[in-house]
Amino acid sequence: MSEEVKGGTALFKLGYGLYVLTLSDGEKDNGLIVNTVVQLSHEPERIAVSINKQNYSHDIIRKTKKINVNCLTESAPFSIFEKFGFTSGREVDKFKGDKKTKLQNGLVALTENVNAIISLEVIDYIDLNSHGLFICKITEAFTLNEEPSMTYAYYHKNVKPKAQPKGKGYVCKICGYVYENEPLPKDFICPICKHPSSDFEKIK
Repeated sequence: MSEEVKGGTALFKLGYGLYVLTLSDGEKDNGLIVNTVVQLSHEPERIAVSINKQNYSHDIIRKTKKINVNCLTESAPFSIFEKFGFTSGREVDKFKGDKKTKLQNGLVALTENVNAIISLEVIDYIDLNSHGLFICKITEAFTLNEEPSMTYAYYHKNVKPKAQPKGKGYVCKICGYVYENEPLPKDFICPICKHPSSDFEKIK
């Protein structure tokens, strides 16, 4: 078998939206940021959602087979990404103290900084080694407004604070996490965004 080719920074040129997935383990509501929600087909309508297996939400969705996709708008502040992207539902209650709106499937939906919500039911699962791919059908969907959707490129250019690392080490190009030792292990995984060492650059 030939060695698998790595995409490297060329993969950054692929276009993505940004979404908050909301779900529940039966006792606690949870949510996470993803950029991997894709419509696969029209007849029938099928949606694919890819989630890193290290995320707590991956195990919840495998068990419950239910997800709400909250489509973020360009008005979404960085605090949303901190809340749903940089903390784990294993340790914190991401909706603690929040006023909650729930849809027909019993899952929480966001009421601000989103332009559409799509409720999904998982009908198939594909193991992709580092990630799990959930193939879903739509159980409910509606548009809230016509604000522009947040893209991955827009987030990096206009929302994410610019990293200002000091000293020696490596900085994650995705979330700004700084690894302060030398050298950066090839198998290192960012503890914040779960991206590999290939997404780090040396601090100059």
